[in-house]
Amino acid sequence: MCGIAGILNFDTSPVSKNVLKRMTDSIAHRGPDGEGHWIEGNIGIGHRRLSIIDLSNAGSQPMFSKDKRYVLSYNGEIYNFNEIRLELESKGYQFKSQTDSEVVLYAFANWGTDCVKKFNGMFAFAIWDNKEQSLHLARDRYGIKPMYYAQYGNTFIFASELKAILEHPKVDRKID
Repeated sequence: MCGIAGILNFDTSPVSKNVLKRMTDSIAHRGPDGEGHWIEGNIGIGHRRLSIIDLSNAGSQPMFSKDKRYVLSYNGEIYNFNEIRLELESKGYQFKSQTDSEVVLYAFANWGTDCVKKFNGMFAFAIWDNKEQSLHLARDRYGIKPMYYAQYGNTFIFASELKAILEHPKVDRKID
């Protein structure tokens, strides 16, 4: 398993690297093999990696598309990723890793949100589109790979586990 965490501030205030790091640190058990953070202004995406398919650094996340338009943090396993990869290669996509993560990234680049219709597996992912300035979150149909989210005022927070969301200072821990 891997861990996903992120923050989107709708009021365009900058994301705190310290807060994002606390979020990913809280789910370090989900990914002891690597850690990554990407922040650009009001959006921040963090990742904890458990290396399974491609153990090289080419599988590190957050992962960027070749043109830097898309940024991905992914947790899961797409069982048919080799077939999807072949289809994407026939459309001209080039891969630098052997990961299913990169297949998810380019499947989204090619099919948009319809990419999930092609996936046979368990997954949760966050993709930021730099061109459209939009965030896309998805999880498998049965929720095998979790994705939690919350909104507090102008701040949208998401993560693989609730305890990562609780690391954000805007989150009220009182029971409602």
